[in-house]
Amino acid sequence: RGMHDVLPEDSPRWQAFEEKIMQLMHAYSYREIRTPIVESTDLFFRSIGEVTDIVEKEMFTFEDRNGDRLTLRPEVTASCVRAGIQHGILHNQISRLWYMGPMFRHERPQKGRYRQFHQLGVEAFGIADADVDAELIIMSSRLWRELGLKDLRLELNTLVSAGSRTTYRDVLVEYLEKHRDQLDEDSLRRIYKNPLLVLDSKNPEMQAVIENAPDLHDYLDEESVEHFELLKVYLDAAGIPYTVNPRLVRGLDYYCKTVFEWVTESLGAQGTVCAGGRYDGLVEQLGGKHSPAAGFAIGMERLLSLMEETGVAFQEKPIDIYLMPVTSADIERAVKLAESLRD
Repeated sequence: RGMHDVLPEDSPRWQAFEEKIMQLMHAYSYREIRTPIVESTDLFFRSIGEVTDIVEKEMFTFEDRNGDRLTLRPEVTASCVRAGIQHGILHNQISRLWYMGPMFRHERPQKGRYRQFHQLGVEAFGIADADVDAELIIMSSRLWRELGLKDLRLELNTLVSAGSRTTYRDVLVEYLEKHRDQLDEDSLRRIYKNPLLVLDSKNPEMQAVIENAPDLHDYLDEESVEHFELLKVYLDAAGIPYTVNPRLVRGLDYYCKTVFEWVTESLGAQGTVCAGGRYDGLVEQLGGKHSPAAGFAIGMERLLSLMEETGVAFQEKPIDIYLMPVTSADIERAVKLAESLRD
């Protein structure tokens, strides 16, 4: 359940989409990386965080014949960092990478969301300035234009920098402790390990508690404020409208500073089509030398569903030449002629 086939009649849509992606990545000088579908389970524990929904509930994990714990990748940012450290392509250099392929999460299947799903991801390493955050958002905006999508809107927020979380964390924990009776089981478990993830809860019964929580923007460090203001200047210059959503935190441990989502009302409850942000501490967290980083990921099934819902279609490539042998004696000549034309 939750796995699906892409049948021959659907393949042209995927191929046209993938071709658009490859052209876009080439235009922005991002290079493709292909990582294994299976990684050590520990990689995702250390990067995504042990108290996230992905690690606690959604990963496909198993033991191999040597007794090693392995996981079908739920995302590829951690794999990119692991590969970058292993092959020495991150430290003291700029690396712009992209990837595309299947991911696995044991979620409740619904329209545009599967247990095996495909994702486009883009990661930029070695650039600390807000210009690369803007580049990623501008790149995704260009993709919507080239696909003919018009009803996507950008939500934007900033978190405190990786080194300045303690003050807000303490204030948030104190607030959540006073409202324990209104928290669900997941949130109670996360109060002390990662209280920011409580703000990412989609439980409707907790929205009042979340809305009244201390405002993260009141506790931002100077570095995060300056970074965010500069990002907004770049987006304004590029003519990209956005809404600042102070409750947007993203459901992964490694984000800091910029976080963003492209959302739509056309897909029901699963409205996020593209999401990303900055994760300056992740390379160091996984054993590498410090390297600032930012990226985003797009659910490909969800984006194709959005195109279908809004009536956007890819132009199918027509047949250029059709050969028709009139008699059986013409078949041999037709086969030779077809091959010479292909040559």
